[in-house]
Amino acid sequence: MITVRPTTMADLPGLRALLNEIIAVGGTTAIETPLSEVEFADHYLRGDRFICCHTAMADNGILLGFQALETNPKLHDDWADIATFARAQPKTPGVGSALFPDTLAVARAQGYVAINATIRADNTGGLAYYDKMGFETYKVDEAVPLSDGTAVDRVSKKYPL
Repeated sequence: MITVRPTTMADLPGLRALLNEIIAVGGTTAIETPLSEVEFADHYLRGDRFICCHTAMADNGILLGFQALETNPKLHDDWADIATFARAQPKTPGVGSALFPDTLAVARAQGYVAINATIRADNTGGLAYYDKMGFETYKVDEAVPLSDGTAVDRVSKKYPL
């Protein structure tokens, strides 16, 4: 069973390690360099863009993933930006699906009219997840270079509230 709750600062070391493992594996996140504790906290747990963050846990207390919502100056003021991360190993089905209702409730309660997700085009799992949640593609930024120069499209999907 997966339990979802608001993320706390006590979760920071475990969630940072989870995210940095995903970054190290590569291919699924636009984040290319590991985050320090301060960078992680400023991006996902506090800061002027922070809206909310939820953590998914297994019954045994293992952190399975997290989902964050923030503002984005590149979007409309009444849109929120979402990021979802699930443990790379071992994979646990249903983490993203368990997280989304809580994130959605916060977005609605705070008056946002849409949620944006921007996914690398080579992240087939991420694209499938957001499709499953009901997001629809509204824009593709073609050939966005990674730090090594590799060009990867970015697919932006919208979930109207």
